[in-house]
Amino acid sequence: MYALPLEPKAPLDPDAGSFSVGIVGAGQFSKSFATLWDLHPNVSRIQITDLKPERAERLAERYETATTIGSFEEMLSSDIDAVAIFTQRWTHAPLVLAALEAGKHVYSAVPMATELTDIEAIISAVERTGLIYMMGETSYYNPATVFIRQKIREGALGQVFYSEGDYVHDMDLGFYAAYQYSGGENWKATASYPPMLYPTHAVGGVLGAVPARAVSVSCLGVEDQRGDGVFDRDVSMFNNSFSNATALFELSDGGAMRTNEMRRVGYPSHIRESRFRFFGTEASFEQLAHQSVWHDKSESRDVSAEFVPVRRPARDAADDDLADVDPALREAFTSGSAPVHDRSRLPGVYADAPNGHEGSHHFLADDFVRAVVTGEHPPVNAWRSAMFTAPGIVAHASALAGGERMSIPDFGVGPED
Repeated sequence: MYALPLEPKAPLDPDAGSFSVGIVGAGQFSKSFATLWDLHPNVSRIQITDLKPERAERLAERYETATTIGSFEEMLSSDIDAVAIFTQRWTHAPLVLAALEAGKHVYSAVPMATELTDIEAIISAVERTGLIYMMGETSYYNPATVFIRQKIREGALGQVFYSEGDYVHDMDLGFYAAYQYSGGENWKATASYPPMLYPTHAVGGVLGAVPARAVSVSCLGVEDQRGDGVFDRDVSMFNNSFSNATALFELSDGGAMRTNEMRRVGYPSHIRESRFRFFGTEASFEQLAHQSVWHDKSESRDVSAEFVPVRRPARDAADDDLADVDPALREAFTSGSAPVHDRSRLPGVYADAPNGHEGSHHFLADDFVRAVVTGEHPPVNAWRSAMFTAPGIVAHASALAGGERMSIPDFGVGPED
């Protein structure tokens, strides 16, 4: 019922068609994807808008085919074919819904939404309009997830009865600067964003490999003790004081999944933000910051080399690509692909193009183009995005209720992949 799609095996034909992409939000993250879509042979042009017009203009200057437009509303009224939303994480759902209603295909940064009702509305809009929706979840393409997805298909782990997905990203390692860049003088109010409302890097890395969904959850939140005005209920626009949270999920296949969302943690998140463990009846897999290990009943084998992306040369603050990005976050934007990635399906022009987040950016950019051109839903479509997002929304509600076990709604699986 929750089978995962097979990856494409060949590059998209450049003659299969092309379309235009409008980029909403010209901040630190969108630049990576503007570059990749500008290079893609099936993208004809890009258009950019931002609440700060100078940011849109600065980004558009980098590309020969790029133009700017004054507002999101003007973009929706234009002849642009698709929009890619790179705005603050709690703003995605309303923008997505407006774009779908305007007849645009949509790529959205994570998360899909912060309310279950918005998830339901997005799926309904996709079903009604027949348009493409894709959530840009990096963990679906994380080397560990790619590896385990194939091992599960082969039956190598046996029954996967327990799994873990953690998003371990300390605020001190780049997040303060990122929120200041996006949030202006009131950035502390937004930096208190509840950890479990940003669940997809942890949940998506597990449920992107295990063909199941989360059906219930019990979650505990940890009250922040830093006292610097972040994660302070009196300051937070989300009324949130949790800086860390741990959730235990029941899965539809009878297994269990644990997720940690950590924002105050002594861990090198600039090296590896997302980490995973999978335990099966025949074999298991564990990933840490610097090591990945495959276990069976007779031995443990270090398989780290399969999961280490070959990085591009280090770049410094003088490089315009990363001038606005905190040094602690730059490694996330400079990774290449790992040996476990099958690059044969990518456009040839991506060979020397910037990549990021453990090799995921090239696959994210190409899968959206592939979906719009062919009309076939991408791997992280609206229904799978709901599977990755809804568990965290319910987990946060559980934490607010002192760990009460709560059911997670089933949004279905959508069309056949």
